Amino acid sequence: MLRVVSFLILIALAAAGAAWVADQTGDVILTWGNLRAKTTVPVFVFGLGLLAVIAIFAWSILSAIWRTPAQMRRRRHEKRHARGRHAITHGLLAIGHGDTALARRHADAARRHAPDDPLALLLHAQSAQLDGNRDEAQRAFRAMAERPDTRLLGLRGLFIEAQRADDAVSAVMIAEEAIKLSPSSTWASQAVLGFRCARSDWSGALAILDSNLSAGLIDKKAWRRQRGVLLTARALELETMDRDVARESVMEAVKLAPTLVPAASLAAKFESEAHQVRRAMKLVEAAWLAHPHPDLADAYAHVKLGDSARQRLQRMETLAAKTPGHVEGQLALARAAIDASEFARAREALAPLINDPTQRVALLMAEIERAEHGDSGRARAWTLRAVRARHDPAWTADGYVSNRWRPVSPVTGRLDAFQWQTPVASLPSDKGTTIEASPFEEAMLAAPPPKRITVSSEPLEPVQPAPAPAAQDNLPPAPRVSEVKSPEAKPLETKPLETKPSEVKATESSSEAKTVDVKASEAPEPATAATELAKSTPEPAESAPIAATPVFRARADLGKPASSPIPAVIPIIRAPDDPGIDDEGPSDEFTEQIGTPKAQAGGWRGFWSRWGR
Repeated sequence: MLRVVSFLILIALAAAGAAWVADQTGDVILTWGNLRAKTTVPVFVFGLGLLAVIAIFAWSILSAIWRTPAQMRRRRHEKRHARGRHAITHGLLAIGHGDTALARRHADAARRHAPDDPLALLLHAQSAQLDGNRDEAQRAFRAMAERPDTRLLGLRGLFIEAQRADDAVSAVMIAEEAIKLSPSSTWASQAVLGFRCARSDWSGALAILDSNLSAGLIDKKAWRRQRGVLLTARALELETMDRDVARESVMEAVKLAPTLVPAASLAAKFESEAHQVRRAMKLVEAAWLAHPHPDLADAYAHVKLGDSARQRLQRMETLAAKTPGHVEGQLALARAAIDASEFARAREALAPLINDPTQRVALLMAEIERAEHGDSGRARAWTLRAVRARHDPAWTADGYVSNRWRPVSPVTGRLDAFQWQTPVASLPSDKGTTIEASPFEEAMLAAPPPKRITVSSEPLEPVQPAPAPAAQDNLPPAPRVSEVKSPEAKPLETKPLETKPSEVKATESSSEAKTVDVKASEAPEPATAATELAKSTPEPAESAPIAATPVFRARADLGKPASSPIPAVIPIIRAPDDPGIDDEGPSDEFTEQIGTPKAQAGGWRGFWSRWGR
């Protein structure tokens, strides 16, 4: 609206000016040497305006001609720059989706069209890294480090390449140079801090940590925790060399980070040696409530030097009561109970954990079995379960499992990275699969404790062997070998090869199963035994006496019809001391039918020897 009003005002002024010029009277005379021109005022004003327009138009043409070369150069430069930007954009996209050839082609185009663009240098370096050409990548990063605008980026690239080449000296030098250039650089400060911790330069690490706080890289809470970690590391290193400095460091650490487990346990140890028992117990209890740990339990148990095992057990009961139901409390209580020979109390503490035991639980149960009853068998069974049981929590950082606490991660150099947790590889699956005990382990664990056996020096009376139990209620007991007389035994008779399948009948479910012309004793044959001979059985040269109930090994004839009542697979039954058959021992069916295997030893050997022939 303002523009419209302004335009109307200008038009009105122009119209008023034109009217004023038109109303003027008089003539205008121009004299130039012998030339004389006379005109009116309106005509003169119109001619003057036309001359101004022509002059402006001519000046525009001349200036355009003068600026044409510069414009052509600028347009060519802009076109090259646009091509370079296009190559950089598509090259970075190619690096993002891993196309090495396309990234290299765009990097060459960017370097040709935009050689001074910092992004072109970055694209060239990253494409060389993607292609595996480290020398080319280092040259590109060095070129970036020489430019003021990309110096920090080039140093970071050189730092990464030094790490990939396992050149720790060059890496730390580059990181220190980056810190001088930019103290607020996070990656450089972390790298220098990690390297100083790796060299056990705790004073230098503390200085870097203070500079990070000043630069605003970490907050006050994180600074307190990390400073406590560094002081604890220095105290652990100087524990055996300079105990005064170690004590001073760990006392400051436990004030900054009271829940840090190694700081609390070491501080409690120093307080215990100074006979400050109550102070030591308070330090351990504060850390225990936050993170129950075996080291804290051990420090709490031995907080007062010279205490008996029962006194340590009472102290452990107090500590475990502060975190009821926690695994570490139950394990610490069981450990103290075993040391005090309170095995019932130890079993009670481990009772909620034995259904799905970890390695420490299984080993404690093995120790209880060995110490309480001297049962090495059950102890071995628990030891076997410990081999296959779930892992206990351990100090873990970035997938690295350590047997002791460390201030920095050896994988990434991150400070305060170790946590007390179960390793990832030993976590249960989504299906909740648990490792069950083997049948041997179950049998060993279910067996009662062994009893003491007193050996007497008096001569023992001969014990008559008891008769074998009958397989069924309607069967008499099997006679012993000494009661079987050879003349009374009947020879084994078999049918010739022409025996028809209809003549051989065996019914498993009937108690009146028939045998194949077997006359051995008056006792009936059990219905569940295999009582048929194969049709291809040859006629034995001499018959062997069979004592008590006859049991035979039946073989399936490969040529018999499918309707044959003889099963295709029949279990092999033999005497346990027969060396000529398989080594798996007698089956349950054999024991139920004929009782003690030794009563049939003689007859079975002769029968199997003739069968083998």
